[in-house]
Amino acid sequence: MKLNLRNSIAFFDLEATGTNISTDRIVEISIVKLNPDGGQEIYTRRVNPGIPIPLEASLIHGLYDKDVKNEPSFKDISKEVHQFIGQSDLSGFNVLKYDIPLLVEEFLRAGIEFDLDKRNLLDAQKIFHLMEKRNLAAAYKFYCGKTLENAHSAEADTLATMDVFKSQVERYVGEEAIDLQGNKLGVFENDMKKIHDLVNEKMVDLAGRFVFNSQGEEVFNFGKHKGKPIEQVFKEEPGYYDWMMRGDFPLDTKRKLTQVKLRGFTNR
Repeated sequence: MKLNLRNSIAFFDLEATGTNISTDRIVEISIVKLNPDGGQEIYTRRVNPGIPIPLEASLIHGLYDKDVKNEPSFKDISKEVHQFIGQSDLSGFNVLKYDIPLLVEEFLRAGIEFDLDKRNLLDAQKIFHLMEKRNLAAAYKFYCGKTLENAHSAEADTLATMDVFKSQVERYVGEEAIDLQGNKLGVFENDMKKIHDLVNEKMVDLAGRFVFNSQGEEVFNFGKHKGKPIEQVFKEEPGYYDWMMRGDFPLDTKRKLTQVKLRGFTNR
């Protein structure tokens, strides 16, 4: 159907050096502007971030330092990007949490005020989550074709979960499991250990403060050391362990942290 537009909509996506809005930089920007008359304009540009692109980021978006070394900085193209977007509304997938804040930050670094107050912000992910529920009742309906009665009764929820799980196994056996970055994780099989390995592939601690990187190393998943191996951080900043152990982190997280630290001593 034709969208009822008063303003143009700039659908956009950013690739960057990481996910920290304050410190990371854009390495590629693509904008598709949909105008009220139905016409489309496209702007896509690689960007030299001015800092090294971490391997973890490159493995996701496929852009390495060599790919952007001769490209302009965001400051160099900031005026043309700003002009291309104009007064358009903004849209994308998960743009409210990441792309819009990073874009605004990059504009501010370039000395450009990017006003959001008069723009509509149209996040397709939020619409997806709002309209297509992802709770147990929705899963029960989707996988089992049944309506969940007595939702939030412990027994009813438990029985429904069992039925959903059995239906998932039946539905997905033999299919390739692929994560959100397009990485193939393996084939879904009727084997509980293999299912565990698929769905918890990167999990280190239950709270998700640490994950495994592509080299199988435990890395931080938060804060200033996000993406860095735990053992490397302990070598560079020994006091970080003590800070975490004194902090308000779950006991399981502290236990995993201590295991990595002790292993580091053993390997010396």
